[in-house]
Amino acid sequence: MSSSIKIRDFKLYKAVAQLKKPIADATHTLDEISFLVLRLQLENGIVGESYLLSFQYSPNAIQGAFKDLLPLVKGYSVNETGKVFSMLDGVSEYFGNTGINRWAQAAINVAMWDAWGKYLNQPVGKLFGTNRDKCAIYGSGGWISYTIDELVAEVSDYVSRGFPAVKIKVGSPDWRTDVERLKIVRNAVGNKVNIMMDANQGMTLPSAIQLARAARDLDIFWFEEPVHHQDFDSYQALKQQTGISLAMGEREYDTLALCQLLERKAIDIWQPDLLRIGGVEAWRDSAALAGSYHVPVLPHYYKDYDVPLVCSVPNGIGVESFDWIDPLIDNPMVIKDGFAYPHEGPGWGFNFIDDRLTEIAF
Repeated sequence: MSSSIKIRDFKLYKAVAQLKKPIADATHTLDEISFLVLRLQLENGIVGESYLLSFQYSPNAIQGAFKDLLPLVKGYSVNETGKVFSMLDGVSEYFGNTGINRWAQAAINVAMWDAWGKYLNQPVGKLFGTNRDKCAIYGSGGWISYTIDELVAEVSDYVSRGFPAVKIKVGSPDWRTDVERLKIVRNAVGNKVNIMMDANQGMTLPSAIQLARAARDLDIFWFEEPVHHQDFDSYQALKQQTGISLAMGEREYDTLALCQLLERKAIDIWQPDLLRIGGVEAWRDSAALAGSYHVPVLPHYYKDYDVPLVCSVPNGIGVESFDWIDPLIDNPMVIKDGFAYPHEGPGWGFNFIDDRLTEIAF
């Protein structure tokens, strides 16, 4: 068995989702919704797959990270995820273990778990034990670049599809604009739907305090990344002065920020990004740390991976949903009555469609 599950080869691809026009939050404008898709082939023919969200950013750098790291994993058995992670940590240390190499390292880890699940003929989530069979899901978007009509159309569509919560972007040059947009969203979705707001680190502490206080009557469920993710004292001040629930975690490559905010009692929801944090084991370690302080986990973006992971931990409470990869994969996730259900097939239970992929030459 040991030789048949060794990594023999790899291929890297790009996939692009349809985007009618650029979209923007408080800190970035997105001209492209694109993904890098990794496939690891084992000696027994099984192919493990993973993907990362790349947008238009640093294509040569992230591809270079893959080109540096992927040749090093040949010959490892696919169940040796810990060994591979430590080895790649070692070779990446000189230029830093946080940053672009971590993305490639995590993509390798996620693809290895996919192949291992396929070899065992089991969904990845079930390999860790099951705490729940489904999890709550919320609709994400609400871009600052949207017109009011586009904003209302998006949140109304989520509600019509049974989503119990929506998240919109804030961090406009004038926080009063954000308040007006939030009021419009509340009127559009009604009082039974939760609304969250996400500043993508784009606000100052004074403006975040003003927005949190002004939005109090709108029953905002949480405020995500109001200020810079390393400005821990401002998170603490915002929490103490407004009482609003705070969420963060998507920018983190480790648990340093989580530890700092737990110490300050300034985080209410932990949002690890599977690709930034380093892959499956690192994601679960961070969830366990949050859980030891009774902080729930609701991760960033990767619903097709996050749903089975959330269902495997006791403090997982939900996932974020974008529809971007659904037209690009063979088995879109089942979402019904406000809940997302783990894929039932082996591994992660889905694969990208070959015709939607463009191979990246090494």
